[in-house]
Amino acid sequence: MSKRETYEAKTEELLLPIAEKNHVEIYDVEYVKEGSEQYLRAYIDKEGGVTINDCEAVSRALSDELDRTDFIEDAYILEVSSPGLGRTLKKDKHLQKSLGEAVEIRTYKPVLGNKEFEGILKAFDDKTITILSGEKEQEEMVFNRSDIAAVKLALIL
Repeated sequence: MSKRETYEAKTEELLLPIAEKNHVEIYDVEYVKEGSEQYLRAYIDKEGGVTINDCEAVSRALSDELDRTDFIEDAYILEVSSPGLGRTLKKDKHLQKSLGEAVEIRTYKPVLGNKEFEGILKAFDDKTITILSGEKEQEEMVFNRSDIAAVKLALIL
């Protein structure tokens, strides 16, 4: 396991009882470098959406646990937030919860001349993701997961 994966897994472990106590679920944890800074981000969610008070309570408790365990050797910035409306669907549990929802898929390389697609998430498995797109969502498109750069919930205004 890489350092990043270890930090994310250990943080998720520490976050689980904090999330339960605060009646939120863990959406994702990521440890990323942006510019010269390292960020440890915890995304939380709950039915009806999280509030700033939810984020603050979870952030304070998580910060205390991270200080207590002190397993991250680098300096980092801790952020706790909602995954947002146009959230990235990284894990199977995210895809499962979003079946029947409008999604945007971005591929690494062009597929049929495009790299961006919109449609209704119909199905997924270990190797593929299927959407219904086109006029009245009648065209079924199947993408290999290895070809997909990102899947996000579509923002429909």
